[in-house]
Amino acid sequence: MNLKTASARLGGVLLSAGLLLTMTPFSAQADTASVKVLKLAGSSSYDTFNPFNATMASTTDLLTLGYDSLVESAAKDNADSAGLAKSWTVSADKLTWTYTMRTGVKWSDGQPFTAQDAAWTYQAIMNHADLQTAFGSNVATISSVKAKDDTTLVIRTKEPQSVNPGTVVWILPEHIWSHVNAATYANDKDVVGTGPYVLKQYDKKSGVELDANPHFWRGKVGFDKLLYISYKNADASVQALKNGEVDYVGGLTPAQYNQLKGDTSLAAYAANNRRYYSLAINPGAKDSKGNDLGDGNPVLRDVRVRRAIVMAINNKTLIEKAFGGFGQEATGEIPSVYPLYHWNASKSDLSLSYDPAKARQLLDEAGLKVGADGYRTDKSGKPLTLRLLVGAEYPNWVQMATYVKPWLKAVGLNVSVITEAYSQVSDASTVGKYDMYFTGWGIGPDPDWQMSINLCSSRPNADGSGATSESNWCDSEFDKLYDQQHVELDQNKRSALVRRMQQLIYNAAVNDVITYPQSMVAYRKNAVTGFVAQPENGGIYTSQNGYWGMMAAHPPANATSSQSHDSSWIWIAVLAAAVVVIAGTGVFLHSRRHGNSDEEE
Repeated sequence: MNLKTASARLGGVLLSAGLLLTMTPFSAQADTASVKVLKLAGSSSYDTFNPFNATMASTTDLLTLGYDSLVESAAKDNADSAGLAKSWTVSADKLTWTYTMRTGVKWSDGQPFTAQDAAWTYQAIMNHADLQTAFGSNVATISSVKAKDDTTLVIRTKEPQSVNPGTVVWILPEHIWSHVNAATYANDKDVVGTGPYVLKQYDKKSGVELDANPHFWRGKVGFDKLLYISYKNADASVQALKNGEVDYVGGLTPAQYNQLKGDTSLAAYAANNRRYYSLAINPGAKDSKGNDLGDGNPVLRDVRVRRAIVMAINNKTLIEKAFGGFGQEATGEIPSVYPLYHWNASKSDLSLSYDPAKARQLLDEAGLKVGADGYRTDKSGKPLTLRLLVGAEYPNWVQMATYVKPWLKAVGLNVSVITEAYSQVSDASTVGKYDMYFTGWGIGPDPDWQMSINLCSSRPNADGSGATSESNWCDSEFDKLYDQQHVELDQNKRSALVRRMQQLIYNAAVNDVITYPQSMVAYRKNAVTGFVAQPENGGIYTSQNGYWGMMAAHPPANATSSQSHDSSWIWIAVLAAAVVVIAGTGVFLHSRRHGNSDEEE
């Protein structure tokens, strides 16, 4: 990209940076004040800061810092913990949930928080279709929400459920949102919330500014401001970290992480993440009416063929080669950061582990004979080719394909690798037009939603609309187990049911979960410290199920960086840094699916 040189007068200073920048300094109210600022490499793209409609993880990660739910996911272990509600009870019939609000909580503008704010938020989503983009599925099981008084909220569900309905919705201030068109309100300036940081302003070119909430009910936070500076690619943000233009960078590749961890001025951290990457195999997709959907190869309807594919793939090697060793070998769909539901399978349980000889045996048993060219034919003797769809934006997936193709060739399966934009892969998978494809999901602390997308009832309409199905799979035993865990309040019993469900998915060989990849970050030691991980042992610092990491972060006692600034000058430096890298390319976007699972890639 060629940039025409231009000069812009910003805050009384002439800035020549190759692009006209017109943003006003963020702290006109305190131009000479000294503020503690943390600068983070942010996304180059956000969808909307309207909580009702936000669907991208880049956006919702920031909104998480500004809002609370009635019930939060604890930093220690992601368990349900008190949020805006200090306590709650559930009736004997498991239909009525009663929440007691904290007293003395204020919104960031100083107005008092009450149970009526929570009632208004839930009712707005339930009663207006145009406010259901983000949280609609979360409230689908709720029949009514009522504030009995300022401190008591009652939620009644249509059927018993184990998922606490207080965990699933951010509470918004009625005194703000009831006076605007809630469906179209941008919410990108002077945001009002109860979280530790609230969005002050957003500029498409330079990024996002968040201010500390002066009325945060948990206490004063470590920084006065967070600046999320937009960079066009990871290499540009890494260079900015080295140059001291930003203090924190996430989403590092193994090569970047290994390079940065040798810099004594930086701390590099590889965290256990709440995500999995997998290979999905088409089991014979059906639509919601039970009719064939898409064009998956019929041979994959035989579970022996799907199992053979899984057994021909060496997940350990993929983790080492495609992820640089920064990933845990996976078992089921719930990552190990959620020990209550993680399937910590024994070796004997993992019957589909790498075994090419057994894979060949299964393919022989399925009637797929090897031809003169070394490739197998289908049962009618016709040449057999399976398509593997790969999202071009994900280099580790592209690299995995270079290993999977020869491994499957070794057992006689001819694979055609089709690399295209992941949006195309996603669209094709929705309507069953695939044989195999790489995918990934970010998992929330409660497994109910992630398990629900494997139900027979989650199969989509013929055009791909309607329900979301993870693998176009349907199994009556799985459905029965789902119904049981959905209403089971005994934690040990529910955990056992969820683990059994993961084992069924594994044995069906519809989703070969390869790894729980680690999340790699680096930050300047002289700029920030004190992060709280979620979970506490080796968990992530940012993109959490909550705001714990950033809430606890603060400047080190011996901070020598430029964390204290004359505030009117901060955006000048930030914008100059953004301009330097604006010609970069390679944007990685993550769409967020709300519910108890939040992201599919």
